Amino acid sequence: MPTENASSRTVPIEWLQRAFAMRAQAYAHVFDVLREKFGTDQALALLSESTRRLGAVMGTHYAEFGPADLAGLKDAFLGGIPAGDVMFQPEVRQCDAEVLEIQFHRCPLKEAWEATGRPAEDVALLCKAAGAIDQGLFTTAGFVLDGTTWQPGQTGCCLLRVKPGSRAA
Repeated sequence: MPTENASSRTVPIEWLQRAFAMRAQAYAHVFDVLREKFGTDQALALLSESTRRLGAVMGTHYAEFGPADLAGLKDAFLGGIPAGDVMFQPEVRQCDAEVLEIQFHRCPLKEAWEATGRPAEDVALLCKAAGAIDQGLFTTAGFVLDGTTWQPGQTGCCLLRVKPGSRAA
């Protein structure tokens, strides 16, 4: 009798949404504890460094595309986001030899923070800290990231601008 490969099973989108919501709450609670102990600036710096390190671990999976295969990076990166088309709604605005630009129209982390009633200023800080994951990921993979995270009054979420790394000639 064949055994089921656990990686081939699908799960309901609600399970994935709950997992992202739990991750969002973990970030928020860590941020709150750090802010109480060290103040806002240090809390932001510490949480950002933690998520940047997580991204660096993830970035090793994309190093084969660095420093200049932006099309390959795009396919692998977007293809690796679970239910990305639903959860993040990415829009590839540009992908050529100069830049890979992706606008995310949704973010389950941001939506979870908003759903709990976090003030917009806190959501922006949490987005900045969580967004450091992208800096770690793309830098480790050999690229340069020039992205922005959500700010109050903006629609959507993060905008990633990935450029070839310094080893590209």
